[in-house]
Amino acid sequence: MYKVVFFDVDGTLFSEIDRSMPLSTLEAINKLIDKGIKVVVATGRSYNLCEELIAIGIDTIISANGALVKCNDETIYKSVLTTETVREITDFATLNGHGISYFTERYSMNGIGSDNERIMSALKETLSLTEYPEKMSSLTEQVYGMCLYADDSEAQKFIDKFPALKFKRWHGYVMSIFEETEASKSNAIKQVLEHFNISRSEAIAFGDGGNDSEMLEYVGLGIAMGNAEEELKQKADFVTKKASEDGISYALKKFGVI
Repeated sequence: MYKVVFFDVDGTLFSEIDRSMPLSTLEAINKLIDKGIKVVVATGRSYNLCEELIAIGIDTIISANGALVKCNDETIYKSVLTTETVREITDFATLNGHGISYFTERYSMNGIGSDNERIMSALKETLSLTEYPEKMSSLTEQVYGMCLYADDSEAQKFIDKFPALKFKRWHGYVMSIFEETEASKSNAIKQVLEHFNISRSEAIAFGDGGNDSEMLEYVGLGIAMGNAEEELKQKADFVTKKASEDGISYALKKFGVI
């Protein structure tokens, strides 16, 4: 019996076409909650970009690709970057004219790249953002994660400059930046399962992107959306219909969860 379902957001809960939530998906979430099955969001979004999901009754949020986990107002897990790392990356990005994003409980950037088509396209594809985020106001806040907006050739100078840091690509123009401890959706799921005393075999996960790969492999049943990247589909236990074609509801019914 499955006790928890983890959902990516953009391209999974939200349609890959217009980033709206299909009615069938909302109904499926309500059925899960009514049956006492835990519903958890696992997203690359910052916590404040999940308000719409909290409003429909989802109380446990894995945000910033696993760097911050909250249940209601309780923080279950967080991975915080050192102020030194945040400042050094920010200074180097400013020097070289690269966009950097910061995950606190909000999502902000360093003020570079609002006129860069690749950055704006990546923001829309990964976070459904159509406007450039606000500029980070203070580098003394707790920063749970950072992303570098760059292709492989552009990112190489950062990799060479900061050999002690890890740079992990999860989008064609976006890389997560980590210190020794690497935040991930799969590690965050582990924290959630331990918190609620649920085993991996009792968990389902849905996703569509490269940052969902480890998550789908970690749980008992990993489901890729029909609109998912081909590599993710190969790793999934099951490939459902597209998010825009009622893929969430279809898979949950197929496996007798709702």
